[in-house]
Amino acid sequence: MKSEERCNNHSLVTQGKMNQARLLQNQYTISILNEGLRVGLLNSEDVYGTERQLMSILENLIRRYTQGESSSVTSETAVSILTSVLYAVDAYLLHFKNPEKAIDVLKNDNVKKAYEQGIDLIRHCFEETKQLYKEINHNKLDVAVEAYNITIDESIPVFLKKYGIIFDAHNTMASIDYPLAIDDMSIQGVYYLRQYLTHLKMETQFCLLFNKDDLQQILVNYGRICGFDYRIELFNIFELVLNNAIFSILSGGHASQITISINQYKQLDDLFNKLNDSQVQSIILKAVDRLRYHFNMKDPQMINYLKQCGMNLVNRVKSVVNQNRLEMVVIVEKKWRSKPIVTTFKASDRMSDNCFRLLIEKVMNCEKLADKVDVIRTNFRSLHDYIDMLNTNCLLDDEYEELFKTFGDVELAILTKIVFYEELRNGSTDLSSFYDKEEQHESEWQNHFIEFIKSIDINRKGTIKKYVNDIDYEEISFY
Repeated sequence: MKSEERCNNHSLVTQGKMNQARLLQNQYTISILNEGLRVGLLNSEDVYGTERQLMSILENLIRRYTQGESSSVTSETAVSILTSVLYAVDAYLLHFKNPEKAIDVLKNDNVKKAYEQGIDLIRHCFEETKQLYKEINHNKLDVAVEAYNITIDESIPVFLKKYGIIFDAHNTMASIDYPLAIDDMSIQGVYYLRQYLTHLKMETQFCLLFNKDDLQQILVNYGRICGFDYRIELFNIFELVLNNAIFSILSGGHASQITISINQYKQLDDLFNKLNDSQVQSIILKAVDRLRYHFNMKDPQMINYLKQCGMNLVNRVKSVVNQNRLEMVVIVEKKWRSKPIVTTFKASDRMSDNCFRLLIEKVMNCEKLADKVDVIRTNFRSLHDYIDMLNTNCLLDDEYEELFKTFGDVELAILTKIVFYEELRNGSTDLSSFYDKEEQHESEWQNHFIEFIKSIDINRKGTIKKYVNDIDYEEISFY
């Protein structure tokens, strides 16, 4: 287990003449050779001997890779396999308490043993990683955050399925989009994924301590404050929950409470404006300790993680208070209007892929424009199907306008929020400036939509703008 702990901590303890700054985590064997040679712990023959042994291992693996049919591969493949070999040797050398022990392994011509031991360590790490994934998948949060769900449901299983210990040990082999509160992305391969899942497990465990409805409301309020659709944005859920729990404590609330009222926000604003930087750090870290005691947390790794995230919050609070922008880090409870919007888009009416294809064919075969519009308005219900239909380019230039004419103000406002998502996300509210931009959008229907909106009378534009401001993205259901 010491080797795994070393790979997690990435602490390179140096003794004697070796310079720690010269020892690189992802090129540990190479940097050990260079540094050992520089300070005289290795000579040229030692380095050449290590290189010969590495080349011998590589030659054997190339034959294995080609199933004995060839002793040569492309230079790109050879480099990749050699990198995988070095990853395994690195894993073994990193488990020693000091680099001088690693130097002894290289001086004594034990590179093959180091490689074999490294492969065993990687296998063990891979098994730990699979177990971590099972636990996370079993206890995942019930949230509609796309990056979180795709990472757990799709990206990590891809890694676990494709990861190759022998030929691709250094590759992460997955597109992991969900950001962690703390993530060392300098690590590679399975050691990176184990670190990622270890942190994700702690973050998930912490979030599960709080009321599910309160957690959901934080996400909704966060999207409203930032002016974006929280379901498709990249952000860390745990940080929002932890920060609001800390702010709850600092504003007189309970440690298990993450909903912050307007009055609590005012208290926080007054509090932080009276404190200097040292005092801000002190009260936030004390609030972290109160959380730890309240939930009876005893895991040293979790405690350390909370403290690190607490320090991250300290730095953010210092920054936003100086800018008089505390609202950027405190997620305040927002009042929900009593009457929901009424729209013809019904998420539950999404059609099957086969039905969708048949209807698109029917639309394209209609000779009269009125018949096309009638088929669309009669059969399409969900916003998801409408967007898919528009993206098929089954309509011609003037036909888009005739379809848009049949939409009400709410439907046009929803499409506006989709077409101008980035502009609205960046805080701009001047819709007329969006329409007048001389730029082509990625979809043909979007360009026709903008031309249609520009053509309607000013009063209706005002009504649509009001709905754009009133409608929150979580009300726009695609699925």
